[in-house]
Amino acid sequence: MFSHVMIGTDDIEGSERFYNAVLAVLGINEPVHNVNDTGQKRLFYVHNGSVFCVTEPINGEPACAANGSTIGFACDSPEQVKEFHSVAISNGATSIEAPPGLRDNSTGKKHLCYFLDLDGHKICGMYRCD
Repeated sequence: MFSHVMIGTDDIEGSERFYNAVLAVLGINEPVHNVNDTGQKRLFYVHNGSVFCVTEPINGEPACAANGSTIGFACDSPEQVKEFHSVAISNGATSIEAPPGLRDNSTGKKHLCYFLDLDGHKICGMYRCD
C-alpha cells in the first residue's frame, strides 16, 4: 500500500545520528544520502521493500510533527521492542505513553513502545503476538 514514509527535520545531521542508532536495532543499514533539485538534504533508509525518509522541508518552513500521527516500525520480538525504545531514549528521544510492554486490547495482543524523536515525531515499535 505504501511506497514510503517521509518526515521533516531541521537538523539532518542530528537526525541521521539518531536514526542510524535506532534503526540499527531493526537491522536497517545507514541511509542513502540525496540532495534534491532544490538543495534539500535527504536520508533514505531502505529495508525489506520499504523506505523511511528524513528530509529538510522543501518549502523552507521549519519542520514540525503532525499531531495525531504515528510511524510504526515492525519488531521481531518483545525484546527487540524494548531495545528499540532503549536505544532511542539513550540517543535523545522522549519516552511517551505507557512503558514498553504487552498490550491486550480490541486489536489483539502486541508488544509496543512509543517515543518522540528529536523533532517530535511519534514513533512506535510493535511486535504482534500470534
